[in-house]
Amino acid sequence: MATAMEIALRGPSGEPVDLWRTIVSHGVASLPPADLDEDTEVMTVTLPVAGAKPRTVRIRHGRKGKAKVDVLGPPPGARTRSGLRRSVRRVLNLDEDLSPLYEVAKTDVDLAWIAVGAGRMARGATVFEDVVKTICTTNCTWSSTVRMVGALVAKLGEPSAGGQGRAFPTPQAMAAASEAFYRDVARAGYRGAYLRALAASVAEGSLDLEALAAAPPADLPDEALEQQLLTLPGVGPYAAAHIMMLIGRHSRLILDSWTRPTYARLNGGRRVGDRTIERRFRRYGPYAGLAFWLYLTRDWVKES
Repeated sequence: MATAMEIALRGPSGEPVDLWRTIVSHGVASLPPADLDEDTEVMTVTLPVAGAKPRTVRIRHGRKGKAKVDVLGPPPGARTRSGLRRSVRRVLNLDEDLSPLYEVAKTDVDLAWIAVGAGRMARGATVFEDVVKTICTTNCTWSSTVRMVGALVAKLGEPSAGGQGRAFPTPQAMAAASEAFYRDVARAGYRGAYLRALAASVAEGSLDLEALAAAPPADLPDEALEQQLLTLPGVGPYAAAHIMMLIGRHSRLILDSWTRPTYARLNGGRRVGDRTIERRFRRYGPYAGLAFWLYLTRDWVKES
């Protein structure tokens, strides 16, 4: 049983949105509670609903310029539909204005292609979810990240109405989980203490990640935001840059063991220093990190 909704694929300035490029914009977007079917280009994800049980939805191509959202389980009421619409818009990052990025890209032979609607970073239902998942990617293999996040969702996440999936766990659920859970079930290693501390701070209200992410650059410049993120347990320079990308702060380039050699491969096999890479994308100003990421990931989606 499924109830269908439609969401327009347009940014705040009317810019187009490439649905599948958004869904596969980065690896973390594929982690539970999301599941991606690359053959049919469908994302299935379980989302929290304020005042009600979570709901599992399928996001796929709909009519031209639209995403079709199938709500699985019992028919949702008006309040649930409204809440899910907001959550799907957040997951697809539809409220970020990328028109300034596209204007600069038009003059860049390597990135002019992005104006078809690339560049939106898929997100979790909350900033808390994005921060936790990012911490779970640090200093480990991808299979370890999948195991850790999978355990958090499977053991601590609330089941959806209809039982099709589980939502990402709340800060309260993660804070209440024992040290033994993080050690023996999630096998999070040293990250276990960081995850518990982060969840406890959010649960008790001493840390408001949603407000931190929503602060405009005029009130909280990128440098200040980065410093605040670096105070979070388990967040170093790489994690801070990744979190900033997910919340729409793109001035930082994610330079790591994957991005550097990938840039070299695309640059004719020539390895260059970080400063040279940064100079290449400096023209993009506050979108420099996003332009760099798009340069690296163009071949993630087969072009028609």
